[in-house]
Amino acid sequence: MDKRAESVEIRHASKHYGAVRALDDVTLNVAPGEFVSLLGPSGSGKTTLLGILGGFIQPSSGSIHFGARDVTFMPPHTRDIGVVFQNYALFPHMSVGENVAFPLRARRLPKATWPDRVRAALAMVGLAGYEQRGVAQLSGGQRQRVALARAMIFEPRLILMDEPLSALDKQLRETMQIELRELHRRIGATIIYVTHDQREALTMSDRVAILKDGKLIQIDRPERLHDHPANAFVASFIGEATLLPVRRVDTCSVALGQAVLRSARKIPDGEALMLAVHSEKLLIDDGSGDAGCNRLTGTVTDVVYQGESLRVFVSLADGTALSLRQPSHHEAYRRIPPNGRSITVTLHPEDTIVVPKETE
Repeated sequence: MDKRAESVEIRHASKHYGAVRALDDVTLNVAPGEFVSLLGPSGSGKTTLLGILGGFIQPSSGSIHFGARDVTFMPPHTRDIGVVFQNYALFPHMSVGENVAFPLRARRLPKATWPDRVRAALAMVGLAGYEQRGVAQLSGGQRQRVALARAMIFEPRLILMDEPLSALDKQLRETMQIELRELHRRIGATIIYVTHDQREALTMSDRVAILKDGKLIQIDRPERLHDHPANAFVASFIGEATLLPVRRVDTCSVALGQAVLRSARKIPDGEALMLAVHSEKLLIDDGSGDAGCNRLTGTVTDVVYQGESLRVFVSLADGTALSLRQPSHHEAYRRIPPNGRSITVTLHPEDTIVVPKETE
């Protein structure tokens, strides 16, 4: 843990706009040096929560603590945090170096220290020697790096990021995700990151907080969210899952139509249950698999080429639709039956995930 990292504690934070609850009684603790992403659909409350953390929005109730400090009503400039916005918020009339040095000027730090600190910050984001460049001369990815350097130059203990990669193309966005992950490891600061892209959140985060309708639904490590979702909403939002209504048979099995599927996990109580079938967990049964796997037989309705993978659509006898993914290796075409032909797929009990249906 970096000695400069800040812990964050959100206690029962709410934000109401008249009858609209943008944020509803959210409690969340972030450890020093942790990278936590706030993930959810539009209107889920993630940007409102980030605004409250940054001091740009005042909560209707609740409190915010950075370490031992109660910062709930402190203005943004006194919180000593770095912020990276979606639109970069760079000053177009300033050079790259002047943009990066701006937080030092705002804090009235000795001007003689600026050049060395600017050089170090730009080197950290891979832009050494760019001090004299104009902002208009930069690509989108380079502008994002300048925004990151500016946020880090005064060594904040907490950095807030509001969908900073959303304007980049897919390839550059994925490259920047890995770079941000490595950068976080080097600087050790606490990072709270807003995104609507679940792959982005899973790639970079120590933990991911899922929000919906202003409420915190679940927070956990990426692999736990994927394999142990709290309810059908989380299961549908993390990964590529098909949700199918099932009936509880006993503590370790459910019925999907006429098929009984065993799970390695305890089946939740209640009647409104859903089977979350992740497409990458379904395998084509070629007779060599585990005899203890669940088996489902249906008809191939379509095979779609998607670059690195093939998505195979299957219709079960009762009309239930499933899909599975296969690597787009030449051998995959041999294993996948033609459209209209029968196919049997397997689902391991460890991957047979049953969750409560989301209730309003």
